[in-house]
Amino acid sequence: MNKPMLLIVDDEKTTRDGLRAALEERYDVYVAEDARAALNLLETENFEVMLADFRLPGEDGLKLISRAKSLSKPPICILMTAYGSEELAVEAMKLGADDYIVKGRLQIDELEMRIARALKHQKLETENVSLRQQLDTRFGLENITGESTAMRDVFDVVRQVAPTRATVLLSGESGTGKELVARAIHQLSPRARQPFVAVHCAALTPTLLESELFGHEKGAFTGAHERRIGRFESAQGGTLFLDEIGEIDATIQVKLLRFLGERTFERVGSNKTVTADVRLVAATNKNLEELVKAGTFREDLFFRLRVVEITLPPLRERPGDIPLLARRFLLEFAKENGKTVNDFTADALEWLMNYSWPGNVRELRTAMEHAVVLCRGEKISARDLPRQISVSAKTETQSLQQNDLTVKEVEKQLIVRALKENEGNRTLAAKKIGMSRRTFHRKLHTYHLEGF
Repeated sequence: MNKPMLLIVDDEKTTRDGLRAALEERYDVYVAEDARAALNLLETENFEVMLADFRLPGEDGLKLISRAKSLSKPPICILMTAYGSEELAVEAMKLGADDYIVKGRLQIDELEMRIARALKHQKLETENVSLRQQLDTRFGLENITGESTAMRDVFDVVRQVAPTRATVLLSGESGTGKELVARAIHQLSPRARQPFVAVHCAALTPTLLESELFGHEKGAFTGAHERRIGRFESAQGGTLFLDEIGEIDATIQVKLLRFLGERTFERVGSNKTVTADVRLVAATNKNLEELVKAGTFREDLFFRLRVVEITLPPLRERPGDIPLLARRFLLEFAKENGKTVNDFTADALEWLMNYSWPGNVRELRTAMEHAVVLCRGEKISARDLPRQISVSAKTETQSLQQNDLTVKEVEKQLIVRALKENEGNRTLAAKKIGMSRRTFHRKLHTYHLEGF
């Protein structure tokens, strides 16, 4: 594991050398004799800690700390002085110093304890920021709605794989909820209190994606004005979610393959090897096996990613979940918009059930927001639904009328056929048509098929 980087700034060589010797076992120690040399180092390296003497040639330690704290990733700053006073301590804290020590009373054990305490506090602050950002969304399985057999199978696999270290590949059409499942895997794992970092691979060019994932050094390419930590390092101890993994180019595939084998990588423009304890969850809406056959995706990387594969079913294959999801989204957007909408009219629910949902759960969620915003009463009616649903429903109705069948008659025939094909076994019949057992039994009662 990499040591924390520590910068010692003091114009006395004996002090610099003494502190370096005392601290280099636990820290990656750099030294500077004045503020200018310190700033040059601060602009090229990401230091976790800086020990700065108050009296320095040119700019004093207080001004140096003020400038260090203005960096995009400021270090912990501890001011050292031989001239301790309460006024100086107060001024140092105002300018951003994290601690203050008097040289004449300095004990190495105490210094190490105070540095360790400051690092621990900083780590907790970083974790709290990450957790606060995540509070807007609930990440467990309770955030994924579904009673269909297909979704119950997904839930079972998620519960099994979450506590392990296994790499997971999520496959399925766009909008089926792959990121929600990735978050659930993270939340149900021992890594739940560590960061969950998501990267959408298709949104970035290969060069930018490589830098985004692995970080870069200052000057590695045009525009790289300072070192940047990549998503692998940001996800240290936690989970990295790579969405649309099928879009990554050959160079990144090689680096990703190496990471999965060794858990190491180099930042762009650096030869220094970095180790990261990160669990990888990848997702794709493409057929990776076909990409392997076409020669655009490495077969060895495919096998590394597919330690456990979870396939998310499209919404059209689990119609019994549509009312559950629709009601959930309805209540969410009603609360968000301060409206009293709480249900659907029969025709609106029928239209939702018979729409094919090419955009899957994501499209359904957007449709419910649209409907809640336009709804004039307490129930969403067919006229409140987006145009593409009404057009589809009218086409479907015309087709059914031509065959003298109603939607309910079609559903009844579907259930009867499933029962016949499975010799009356209700569990298998429900699974055949993508309904939960509860919904299936309710339909049997509705269509007077209990004695079938």
